[in-house]
Amino acid sequence: MQPASVRPSHEAKALDSRLRGKSFLPVAGMTGQGSGPKVNACGPAGIAINAAGIAIGPFCININAMRAAPSPLDQPFSVYLDLVRFLAALAVVAMHARQFGLVEAPGADLLTLFGREAVMAFFVLSGFVIAYTTDRRRPSARDYALARAARIYSVALPVLLLGFACASLVRGHLMTGMDLHYQLAKPWYYIPFHLLFLGDLWSLAEVPPWLGPWWSLNYEVWYYVLFGVACYVRGPWRLPALSLVLAVMGIKLWLLLPVWLAGVALYRWQARHTLPCGLARLGWIASLVLLVIYEASGIEEVLRAAGRASWLGHAFALGNADRFLADYVFGLIVCLNFACARFARFDALLRVAPPIRRLASYTLTLYLSHALVLIAWPALYPHDPASMTDLLALGLAVAVATAVLGLLTEQRRDVFLRLLARLAPVRRQARLAGVAPFKEKQDEV
Repeated sequence: MQPASVRPSHEAKALDSRLRGKSFLPVAGMTGQGSGPKVNACGPAGIAINAAGIAIGPFCININAMRAAPSPLDQPFSVYLDLVRFLAALAVVAMHARQFGLVEAPGADLLTLFGREAVMAFFVLSGFVIAYTTDRRRPSARDYALARAARIYSVALPVLLLGFACASLVRGHLMTGMDLHYQLAKPWYYIPFHLLFLGDLWSLAEVPPWLGPWWSLNYEVWYYVLFGVACYVRGPWRLPALSLVLAVMGIKLWLLLPVWLAGVALYRWQARHTLPCGLARLGWIASLVLLVIYEASGIEEVLRAAGRASWLGHAFALGNADRFLADYVFGLIVCLNFACARFARFDALLRVAPPIRRLASYTLTLYLSHALVLIAWPALYPHDPASMTDLLALGLAVAVATAVLGLLTEQRRDVFLRLLARLAPVRRQARLAGVAPFKEKQDEV
């Protein structure tokens, strides 16, 4: 793992000038590579400095090598991914606002264009980020599990309880299919059921009351589990463990797994390859053109029909995975977009990085909780779908609810992490059989 870039201080430069011309004992490994004069010596204190590096005793830091080491997630690209994450959440909100009949205006159907695609973008982004954190930060198996659990449950648990509470209190005012009375009659069963994200295993198709977006967590959390097993289980236990997780997941989760794994593959590729800036920008523009063609051509519906007509569509109830063919195509477009954005040098984004990062830090809260506001709104307010004033009021209600809930949930993730860490203490003497910890470990992922 390469250390951070180090620049010689004024004191180091002064010491370098004092060392020049003096005769000292050589230091092994200090070759003096670079444009400056070569210094292959150390002083009485065991120090040698030149433009290529610094040697202290037997240790040598090569500055040129550190500067040359590329970062797989530089600042402009990191801000770009945050922006995509937030815009994807907004696309899901817009789609549901239209689907719930809260928007009636010419061209309102355009609001539904990118809802499903936004979720697939989340999948690619999720695979990319998980691959990055495990590769660069090297958490232990325990830290990986705690970080993923804190990330999900800090938002999912409060929002799930709020969804059950809202559905219980506001009955008789809801659109068809949103109350799910049978779940409200058995909260002792369905709340743990949803907290284990079992709703889309095999033939199951369950989401909590008022929380339609929950379905994607039923996929993503199990991808976390599968990836964790693949990374941390070693030896003869690995193949049986992977087989067991896959057997539990079922056909629907298998079908969308390639979209998530595309994010992992993208990280592996961009960590080892580069693109010229000009070519990267052309590729980024090409990805947007492909996206427009994808939406305008109607290929999504064609591929969805083909998936349903296939033997998989006849043999299994595919539910949310019935667009798997279209999802593969869109996933490739997203990968092209991300791969090119990585090297396109969108440095201008750094000027607006603070607000983008702030908004992105509420993404999971917005994604999960907006449905609560959209469903409750007609029961609490005489909403006119054609009124711009009412639409602005609805948007403000979603924003306020997201901000308040986010402050109590997503922005308190560290509290959940500490709580979970106390529930899962470190076992210093004994280790789980078959689990190989990484050599390096960071406190958080």
